[in-house]
Amino acid sequence: MPTYRILIVDDDRLLQNSLRNILCERYETIIAGSGEEVAPILRSHAVDLVMLDIRLPGIDGIETLKLIRKLDDKVHVIMMTAYEDIKTVITSMKMGAYDYLVKPLEIDELELIIEKALETVKLKKEVEQLRQEYLKQFGITNIIGESEGIKEALRLAAKVANTHDTTALIEGETGTGKEIIAKAIHSHSNRIGKPFISINCGAISKDLVESELFGYEKGTFTGGLQEGKKGKFELADGGTLFLDEIEELAPSAQVKLLRVLEEREFYPVGGTEKRKIDVRIIAATNRGLEHHIKEGNFREDLYYRLNVIKIYLPPLKERKEDIIPLVLYYMNRFNEKFGKTFHGVAKDAEKILVDYPWKGNVRELRNIVERVILLETDKLLQSKHLSFLPGRHKPALSAVNLEVQIPFSGINIEELNRSLLIQALKMSRGNKTKAAKLLGLTRATMLYRLDKFDIRTEEAEVDPEPAITMR
Repeated sequence: MPTYRILIVDDDRLLQNSLRNILCERYETIIAGSGEEVAPILRSHAVDLVMLDIRLPGIDGIETLKLIRKLDDKVHVIMMTAYEDIKTVITSMKMGAYDYLVKPLEIDELELIIEKALETVKLKKEVEQLRQEYLKQFGITNIIGESEGIKEALRLAAKVANTHDTTALIEGETGTGKEIIAKAIHSHSNRIGKPFISINCGAISKDLVESELFGYEKGTFTGGLQEGKKGKFELADGGTLFLDEIEELAPSAQVKLLRVLEEREFYPVGGTEKRKIDVRIIAATNRGLEHHIKEGNFREDLYYRLNVIKIYLPPLKERKEDIIPLVLYYMNRFNEKFGKTFHGVAKDAEKILVDYPWKGNVRELRNIVERVILLETDKLLQSKHLSFLPGRHKPALSAVNLEVQIPFSGINIEELNRSLLIQALKMSRGNKTKAAKLLGLTRATMLYRLDKFDIRTEEAEVDPEPAITMR
């Protein structure tokens, strides 16, 4: 059984000793004789429950309760009073007190109320532990956002999470983190511990979408499971269903989805009995649904049913202040993964990263940082590590900007070709594919010419191509 710590705040020494004797066998107890003693105790000890007398010398119980709520809004407080002061008791309950006891205290009632309060504490601790494990598992322990756009998105997500079943529509380009926001809503709601089911509406056949969403009864399909199959709605019962690329949902499935949202029940394909469900729906689209409504591909009534709360995730190019914090966040993650020790970004590399268009958004940034941390061994991420980014190199040969002056003594074309091959290898740090791009060659042609001129990697004074193990 876990050990709980109870703080007793009362100036009556006889009551202090009596409560300590009653509780000490099952709980750890701390005694305070006044409200002024509470703050130092809460700052230095993790307290699960406070038993607080309303009538105290100095600051009274109500003022002490206000102080407790400021210092720790999670700790449970049971008020104690020697008077049937209903007005004061009601005030304390409105301020967040868990319960109250009237003196003289009856031991049976005291123990029952304490057990109930600590059972709630235990449940909250379990939920919080589950939430932290979930956040860690799905990599959303630290959603980076300094820009106003992302702060607004997170503010709206928090409001949705505080409700039980409010539907949300998340809009944003591919790679902006729509599913991460949906998981954050789920993990901060009272549905934590229940399933989070994700389905990409554009990745399943339009002929199968209804059976994927709503399941089917046994014998419905030739070649289907004999016992039938549960759909995503049934699998998500009690939790959250995330419908990505909602604009791709087939018209017939849109009709059924609208009915589910309105009635909270559905028929499996081939079924005759309704199934009731308790599911929060979060939909996502990378393009405004209004466009699809105008084209006649999406139902307007379904749009309004989904669009209770709209959360817009701006593209990374509109969140320039978030770029370097995101780079540093992923740098720390991949340092741990690959055993590296990068600890910052050089100024010239910062400018490249901030000015880069980020068409793939946060997903592209994550992949770029992973590549650099995996392949490089420096302490700082530098501009040379980003040479592979599109647009970072001009073509080596160009009829417009390249003029070769042949000296009167003549040149050896074979030696020139050999020299260019070696230079390309040096610039690409031995990466033959990148070297081939620098010279406007295919990789196969590059390998042929390296063999033809008998050029070895060490001749270009670079490390050999790293071996990458796929896990």
